[in-house]
Amino acid sequence: MKYRFSVLLLLAALLTLPSSADVSPVKYYGKIAKRLVDMLPRYHVLQHPMNDEISQRAWTNLVTFYDFDHSVFLQSDLDGLSARQNEIDDALAREDVSFGYDVYNLYVKRLGERIEFATNLLVNGKWDFSKEEVYRIKRKDAPWPKTRAEAEEHWRKRIKNELLQHIIAKELDKEEAAKKPKKESVSTNVAEKVDAQKTPDTPEETLIKKYRQYYAVLTEPDEENVLQHYLSAVCRAFDPHTDYMSPASKEDFDMEMNLTLCGVGAVLSMDDGALKIVEIMPGGPMDRDGRIKEGDKISGVKQDKGELENVMWQPMKKSIKKIRGKKGTRVTLEIIPRSDPAGTTRKMIELVRDEIKLEDQAATGRVECVKGPGGMKKLGYIYLPGFYGTMDKRPNEEGFRSAAMDVAKYLAEFNSQGVEGLVLDFRGNGGGSLREAVFLSALFAPSGPVVQIRDIRSVGCLQIPPMQGIAFKKPMVVLTDRASASASEIVAGHLKDCARAVVLGDNRTHGKGTVQTVLGLGPEKYGSTKITTARFYRINGRSTQVEGVEADIHLSSLLDALDIGEDKLTYALPFSKINPAEYSLCWNMYQHVPALRELSQARQKKNPKYQKHLENVKGMKDISEREEVPLEREARKKMMRQDRELRELDEEGDEEEENVRRKRNGPRKDDVVLEESFNVLVDLIDLTGSEEMPQPKGWWQ
Repeated sequence: MKYRFSVLLLLAALLTLPSSADVSPVKYYGKIAKRLVDMLPRYHVLQHPMNDEISQRAWTNLVTFYDFDHSVFLQSDLDGLSARQNEIDDALAREDVSFGYDVYNLYVKRLGERIEFATNLLVNGKWDFSKEEVYRIKRKDAPWPKTRAEAEEHWRKRIKNELLQHIIAKELDKEEAAKKPKKESVSTNVAEKVDAQKTPDTPEETLIKKYRQYYAVLTEPDEENVLQHYLSAVCRAFDPHTDYMSPASKEDFDMEMNLTLCGVGAVLSMDDGALKIVEIMPGGPMDRDGRIKEGDKISGVKQDKGELENVMWQPMKKSIKKIRGKKGTRVTLEIIPRSDPAGTTRKMIELVRDEIKLEDQAATGRVECVKGPGGMKKLGYIYLPGFYGTMDKRPNEEGFRSAAMDVAKYLAEFNSQGVEGLVLDFRGNGGGSLREAVFLSALFAPSGPVVQIRDIRSVGCLQIPPMQGIAFKKPMVVLTDRASASASEIVAGHLKDCARAVVLGDNRTHGKGTVQTVLGLGPEKYGSTKITTARFYRINGRSTQVEGVEADIHLSSLLDALDIGEDKLTYALPFSKINPAEYSLCWNMYQHVPALRELSQARQKKNPKYQKHLENVKGMKDISEREEVPLEREARKKMMRQDRELRELDEEGDEEEENVRRKRNGPRKDDVVLEESFNVLVDLIDLTGSEEMPQPKGWWQ
């Protein structure tokens, strides 16, 4: 009883929320807005005018940025704000940015009311986990609550959901620990990561601290951050890759381009209040560790032996500063797995900060011997993590690096060893240097255009430059997934369109077919804008935007089940077509696709490992599409246990818990997609009769 009384006193002390004064813009912010709205219609590829449509989109972007799950504002709040829905463009032209601050200040007020209710409920509430209730975890399209009582009912279920998750996760952790008493778990619940000398927080204490910090972060006065969110909402009304960058954000962007964004080797963005891992840089600490995946979210940061700090809803620049640090120091990240859309799962991953090593990002290759119907085949395999390239050095200068040249070296080795075919693996390749993409295509095709680029003035083609011959003339397949984007889509699309290669993998690639340019807005303190200024088109005239590159033969990965891709982004530019470029087919790979597909499908049906893989893909898809979770204890525990089994497949891949990309460079018994890619290549070699690509007439020797 005495313990319970002391806990209540502590919880009561935690209830007092810090006061927050309204935030207002700095005087010169209006000049920034005016310059921005003048530049956007002029330089954006669509040249869309600043009008009521853009205002409405910006209004929606801003409101949903702050209240993405429709749980803080009331419908009456939105009714009041909607009176200015068509006025944003006119206000910004008058150098008036007050609307962004009005929305923020109202949000802070309502958030304080919700958190006050939640913390009071955590102190005084009684929880019945035997009652059959459900909690709606996806509220993006849910109506805003009409009354305060309706909002508080949602928050009651929200708190109940988090408490139940906390309790069951702890139970499941103990069950797993009992099964593996001699092996330290690499993924544990936050509740288990406590100092042995301290009394663990109760679930109620943990949640109250979380919501207090959440409120404190959002109410910390930061005029520049509020401007950043407002003007970004305006920019993203044009498309999701157009953005406003405050001076601090521009600094982060420059560091990202130099692969030194956060000291652990990741490119980050804001997503539903957390730091989303957009890209893991090959060779960095996060990549070498292998337990964190692209699409995971960072919700907390712990410095060496310090306390865990919640970074949910913190300004991105402040969170990144917590993650950055000196080489060799330790940082622990609290991770929400990408496979948990509800955000109810947490795991703690400790990393040692380090510099990104360019050598670890380079192309890797090996020779693989695969048995087919006609006997053993010697195959080449190259994995390219990104289109890297040194822009300020010549090829003969020290320190020069080129993705295409590194691939060419492997191809020369393969030719000398009598390799009969090639698997070119672009899985997880987010793009990079457009120059390198063109040079890479030139290794496999003799001449002609690689990609078309359309800006506001004209359409141009990037051609294969004159060379002394083709580096590899044998059959080849290109392996892609939903994370293959930009430059990797250009090369995959080009090799497919000129009938040089067969594309395998997820239904289609990521679908980013746009080009961004960073422009200054004046003095350094005004910041910059990143504007979409052009679009990529394949040589057949089809854009890679949204549509991506469709696989000739579908070999689904776990990414195929997740809600990712350009088409999932708000106000993404639509797919479009232009006239095809003048080009010739350099081989006839496309005519073998029907036979290859039939052989592959028959093989997949007979392969129990592949069928199990497809079951796992379906299970991941079911999780990602889940709308509600049960609040009844036994039903929830059953669901969470099943989810953990599936997540282990996504997060670990096999018992060694190595990084997926690094495992591609050595034998992998569990990579059923790569295994089937080799089988398809063997079929392709048999169908072509082991022929080489014919030399085109008039081609120089």
